[in-house]
Amino acid sequence: VQLQASGGGLVQAGGSLRLSCALSGRTFSMYTMGWFRQAPGKEREFVATINRSGASTYYADSVKGRFTISRDNAENTVYLQMNSLRSEDTAVYYCAADLMGSLTTTKQAYDYWGQGTLVTVSS
Repeated sequence: VQLQASGGGLVQAGGSLRLSCALSGRTFSMYTMGWFRQAPGKEREFVATINRSGASTYYADSVKGRFTISRDNAENTVYLQMNSLRSEDTAVYYCAADLMGSLTTTKQAYDYWGQGTLVTVSS
Protein backbone atom coordinates (compact mmCIF):
# COMPACT_ATOMS: atom_id res chain seq x y z
CA VAL A 1 0.00 0.00 0.00
CA GLN A 2 1.25 3.48 -0.89
CA LEU A 3 -0.19 6.80 0.17
CA GLN A 4 0.66 9.95 -1.75
CA ALA A 5 -0.32 13.24 -0.15
CA SER A 6 -0.39 16.54 -1.99
CA GLY A 7 -1.86 20.02 -1.85
CA GLY A 8 0.23 21.70 0.82
CA GLY A 9 1.69 25.15 0.41
CA LEU A 10 1.92 28.66 1.76
CA VAL A 11 -1.30 30.51 2.54
CA GLN A 12 -2.23 33.63 4.46
CA ALA A 13 -4.19 33.41 7.69
CA GLY A 14 -7.88 33.17 6.93
CA GLY A 15 -7.24 31.41 3.64
CA SER A 16 -8.03 27.89 2.46
CA LEU A 17 -6.23 24.83 1.16
CA ARG A 18 -7.37 21.38 0.10
CA LEU A 19 -5.13 18.42 0.74
CA SER A 20 -5.46 15.17 -1.19
CA CYS A 21 -4.16 11.70 -0.46
CA ALA A 22 -4.29 8.90 -3.00
CA LEU A 23 -4.03 5.26 -1.96
CA SER A 24 -2.67 2.61 -4.30
CA GLY A 25 -1.96 -1.06 -4.00
CA ARG A 26 -5.11 -2.23 -2.24
CA THR A 27 -8.85 -1.63 -2.27
CA PHE A 28 -9.33 1.89 -0.92
CA SER A 29 -12.79 1.23 0.48
CA MET A 30 -11.33 -1.30 2.93
CA TYR A 31 -9.56 1.49 4.84
CA THR A 32 -10.64 3.98 7.44
CA MET A 33 -8.62 7.09 6.63
CA GLY A 34 -7.16 9.76 8.86
CA TRP A 35 -5.24 13.00 8.74
CA PHE A 36 -2.62 13.90 11.32
CA ARG A 37 -0.21 16.80 11.58
CA GLN A 38 3.12 17.54 13.17
CA ALA A 39 4.37 21.02 13.92
CA PRO A 40 8.08 21.68 14.51
CA GLY A 41 9.14 20.41 17.91
CA LYS A 42 5.76 18.86 18.66
CA GLU A 43 4.23 15.42 18.67
CA ARG A 44 2.19 14.21 15.71
CA GLU A 45 -1.45 14.91 16.50
CA PHE A 46 -4.80 13.74 15.22
CA VAL A 47 -6.76 16.06 12.91
CA ALA A 48 -9.65 14.13 11.34
CA THR A 49 -10.85 10.67 10.38
CA ILE A 50 -13.47 9.21 8.06
CA ASN A 51 -14.92 5.71 7.95
CA ARG A 52 -14.82 3.37 5.00
CA SER A 53 -18.13 4.46 3.45
CA GLY A 54 -17.61 8.15 4.15
CA ALA A 55 -20.78 8.34 6.21
CA SER A 56 -19.04 9.07 9.53
CA THR A 57 -16.34 11.56 10.42
CA TYR A 58 -14.65 12.81 13.56
CA TYR A 59 -12.50 15.89 14.17
CA ALA A 60 -10.08 17.28 16.68
CA ASP A 61 -11.61 20.15 18.62
CA SER A 62 -8.97 22.50 17.27
CA VAL A 63 -10.19 22.11 13.67
CA LYS A 64 -13.90 21.40 14.13
CA GLY A 65 -16.00 23.74 12.04
CA ARG A 66 -13.03 24.79 9.89
CA PHE A 67 -11.78 21.54 8.35
CA THR A 68 -13.76 18.93 6.42
CA ILE A 69 -12.60 15.41 5.63
CA SER A 70 -14.15 13.57 2.71
CA ARG A 71 -13.38 10.67 0.44
CA ASP A 72 -14.06 9.45 -3.08
CA ASN A 73 -13.87 5.66 -3.15
CA ALA A 74 -14.07 5.61 -6.94
CA GLU A 75 -10.94 7.81 -7.10
CA ASN A 76 -9.14 6.09 -4.18
CA THR A 77 -8.62 9.49 -2.60
CA VAL A 78 -9.26 11.19 0.73
CA TYR A 79 -9.41 14.96 1.04
CA LEU A 80 -8.98 17.52 3.78
CA GLN A 81 -10.58 20.88 3.05
CA MET A 82 -9.06 23.47 5.36
CA ASN A 83 -10.76 26.84 5.74
CA SER A 84 -10.15 29.82 8.01
CA LEU A 85 -6.55 28.76 8.43
CA ARG A 86 -4.58 30.05 11.39
CA SER A 87 -0.85 30.29 12.04
CA GLU A 88 -1.17 27.45 14.54
CA ASP A 89 -2.29 25.16 11.71
CA THR A 90 1.24 25.32 10.29
CA ALA A 91 2.56 21.75 10.20
CA VAL A 92 3.41 18.79 8.04
CA TYR A 93 0.15 16.99 7.34
CA TYR A 94 0.10 13.21 7.02
CA CYS A 95 -2.60 10.92 5.72
CA ALA A 96 -2.95 7.45 7.19
CA ALA A 97 -4.88 4.27 6.46
CA ASP A 98 -6.35 1.76 8.91
CA LEU A 99 -7.33 -1.57 7.33
CA MET A 100 -10.92 -2.47 8.25
CA GLY A 101 -10.71 -0.20 11.27
CA SER A 102 -13.32 1.95 12.95
CA LEU A 103 -12.97 5.68 13.51
CA THR A 104 -9.97 6.29 15.71
CA THR A 105 -7.77 9.17 16.79
CA THR A 106 -4.89 6.90 17.83
CA LYS A 107 -1.75 6.99 15.69
CA GLN A 108 -0.89 3.42 16.55
CA ALA A 109 -4.12 2.12 15.01
CA TYR A 110 -3.12 3.17 11.50
CA ASP A 111 -1.28 0.70 9.33
CA TYR A 112 0.07 2.90 6.54
CA TRP A 113 1.27 6.49 6.32
CA GLY A 114 1.89 8.94 3.53
CA GLN A 115 5.03 11.03 3.21
CA GLY A 116 3.52 14.27 4.48
CA THR A 117 2.79 17.61 2.87
CA LEU A 118 3.81 20.93 4.40
CA VAL A 119 1.21 23.58 5.17
CA THR A 120 2.50 26.99 6.16
CA VAL A 121 0.08 29.68 7.30
CA SER A 122 1.47 33.19 7.46
CA SER A 123 -0.03 35.70 9.86
